[in-house]
Amino acid sequence: MNLLDRAIAIQQIAAPTFEEKDRAEYVAREFDALGLCDVEVDELGNVFARRPGGAAAPILITAHTDTVFPRGADLALQRTSTRVIGPGIGDNSLGVAGLFAIVESLSEMNLETPGDLWLRANVGEEGLGDLRGMRRAMDRLGRRVRATIVIEGMAYGRVYHQAIGVHRLRISARAEGGHSWHDYGRPSAVHGLAALAARIIALPISAQPKTTLNIGQISGGTSVNTIAREASLELDLRSEDPAALAELVMKIGSLIRESASPALAFTHITTSRRAPGSIPLDHPLVQLAANALREVGAEPVFEKGSTDANVPLSLGLPAVVIGLCRGGNAHRPDEYIETERLDNGLRQLMTVVMGAYKLPAP
Repeated sequence: MNLLDRAIAIQQIAAPTFEEKDRAEYVAREFDALGLCDVEVDELGNVFARRPGGAAAPILITAHTDTVFPRGADLALQRTSTRVIGPGIGDNSLGVAGLFAIVESLSEMNLETPGDLWLRANVGEEGLGDLRGMRRAMDRLGRRVRATIVIEGMAYGRVYHQAIGVHRLRISARAEGGHSWHDYGRPSAVHGLAALAARIIALPISAQPKTTLNIGQISGGTSVNTIAREASLELDLRSEDPAALAELVMKIGSLIRESASPALAFTHITTSRRAPGSIPLDHPLVQLAANALREVGAEPVFEKGSTDANVPLSLGLPAVVIGLCRGGNAHRPDEYIETERLDNGLRQLMTVVMGAYKLPAP
């Protein structure tokens, strides 16, 4: 099955974060069909497999199986001569398809790798997954492998070698509640949370180092004519600088405390935390990925972001994120990939995988 057809087959299997089981079963079944060794689905839903190689230290190549789209979302695709459009096609169905493509390419070329090639389709990269899939992979393989290569489908032309810090909070409000007419004047959990949200988004946010905040979800209340007893929001905070991120978290904690009253209680919990990390621009793995792009006619763009690579990079382990094509509208129903550079993307991936075995041993 070619790379694009494989990506489409994967995209048609719903895989919301925490519900990746069906997609994991497909990946494991297809890994078995390719003759890979040690195929395993762990209790989290991560799929591990190994293509045996020589005696050198192994390479790990990963792609996350989960998507941001809920179960029941319309997964219908549209195809043009240059694009495939549909939810999750690039992020990250194409990335998962890349795991199969690299194995099939090696087999077609009858190439034995200098060491084992470990493949891992992991859960929990999106939303509140807290990178639990990659954390498990690092616990199991991290310090044994020579390098980790993370595939994000639409990242072609980019080399991610810096991981930004992320801190996510769930802030909840609770009040006595009541009837919107008879009990008017009582504190409302929704009103209180909305007022707090307004104060949060009014905070001055650093442009350098780049720091961001986003309230991604708000929920609560009982009905339109009920003074809300409960409400909550999900807050995503990010920064290039750990100190700036910690300062922002502290400021929001102060706002939460200031907003509370005897009749309106606030609580907050950390729902996800991604530690920052990086390898330098002149690291051999970064330069390998950059030169692989140049070989297929693309000038590399060096990036920082929040990906599965946060885990190995925060542990001081060499890792990069690369892609297979260009695309856009990530996390939207009209997400799309541009198909014209898929061959170049796969050639780049092959060069990085084979070249990684020449890096210094762990």
